[in-house]
Amino acid sequence: MTIPSLPSAGLGITAPRTVDSPEKIKDAASQFEALLIGQILKAAHGDSDEGSFGGDSDPASASAMDFANDYFARAMAAKGGLGLTNMIVAGLEKQATPSK
Repeated sequence: MTIPSLPSAGLGITAPRTVDSPEKIKDAASQFEALLIGQILKAAHGDSDEGSFGGDSDPASASAMDFANDYFARAMAAKGGLGLTNMIVAGLEKQATPSK
């Protein structure tokens, strides 16, 4: 099976580049940091056979713990977290400004 080429392929036509607002960039960076923090928390809990509070493991408690981890990660990122949000925003702003 071959995929047909688009009519504009090879003509040098590109989509117009949009510039994101600083608020949008900061929000995306904060969401990324929250995702990283959530993955760190998930890895810290590990895959033990015990439940979150030392009892038997069940799907409901696992879902509740996942929800709590996500909420905690978003709250941490909103308050500065690991400092990645500011670093990402600064890097993107530096990249967006033309060099003199």
